[in-house]
Amino acid sequence: MRETIKALCSLDGISGREDRVREYIISQIEGIAEYSVDPLGNLLVFKKGRKTPKNKVMLDAHMDEVGFIVTCICENGLLKFAKVGGINNKVIVGKNVRVGEGKIPGVTGIVPIHLVGADKRREIPEDGELYIDIGASSREEAEKYVSPGDEVCFDSDYVEMSESFIKAKALDDRAGCAILLEIIRSENEYDLWFSFSVQEEVGLRGAGTAAYNIKPDYALVAETTTAADLPSVSEDKKVCLLGKGATVSFMDNSTVYNHQLFKRAFEIAKEKDIKAQVKTAVAGGNNAGAIHKTAGGIKTLTVSVPCRYLHSPSCVINYNDAVESMRLLKALAEDFADA
Repeated sequence: MRETIKALCSLDGISGREDRVREYIISQIEGIAEYSVDPLGNLLVFKKGRKTPKNKVMLDAHMDEVGFIVTCICENGLLKFAKVGGINNKVIVGKNVRVGEGKIPGVTGIVPIHLVGADKRREIPEDGELYIDIGASSREEAEKYVSPGDEVCFDSDYVEMSESFIKAKALDDRAGCAILLEIIRSENEYDLWFSFSVQEEVGLRGAGTAAYNIKPDYALVAETTTAADLPSVSEDKKVCLLGKGATVSFMDNSTVYNHQLFKRAFEIAKEKDIKAQVKTAVAGGNNAGAIHKTAGGIKTLTVSVPCRYLHSPSCVINYNDAVESMRLLKALAEDFADA
């Protein structure tokens, strides 16, 4: 699964441009599972198990990552852009990026500190103050390589920082995609359905359609979630901790989770000696917000990999947490299938 995470994070795929990610996943499941692609671009997968389940269970992970889209090519060759997904402007300045199909190298820029008044140096730059420099000296030169509407992704290498810590872009939610692939490749007790969904980062747009097509009785969302286990953060705001295992949510900004499913997750974790922790903040949101309201209502639970520096070019996870999340999701899927 570590190699799968590396391969997935090396691919570029902002919301609406998930093609490369979808093609890679298809290459990994060809011959071992049935699949189709719906009109929105969601990849829907069925994996035959040893038994027919009492309940249909769907596991979901989103393929898209946060990034940017080119909106304008300026007369001097610099590019203006809009954000795709929620990105704090603090993490944008001075970052390497790749632009368009040709993966043109660029860097995000801002007016240098020497030309900013002392009273404004601590301010977060506004969206309109940022630009991308691809080394073009004019609009005509830049237009040879890029166009408005081109995607822009962070250019950030996959790095194994230690035996267990991984740094990469797009771990949200390629880690979840890797977990689902691992379950699909394994032997499963029951038939299972999977959705690799599109456009989560811009409003949970693909997952509702995927869930409507599959119409499961239960859904499990494989995600990453904000870990703020940092020295400057108080204990009540750390959310979750790297190295403490799978993170289970009781509520976030898009879902109030079924309390019985939440409790069952920790019962199963204890029974099977799986490391699990509670997400101790009502923050963020994920595809559960769309799934649980679809097709007459679907019982839904989210299991996440703790991730530092989410929605930045340098997300960090502990690989062991991904393993524990995969173990818990697989165990929950079997339990819900026979509930």
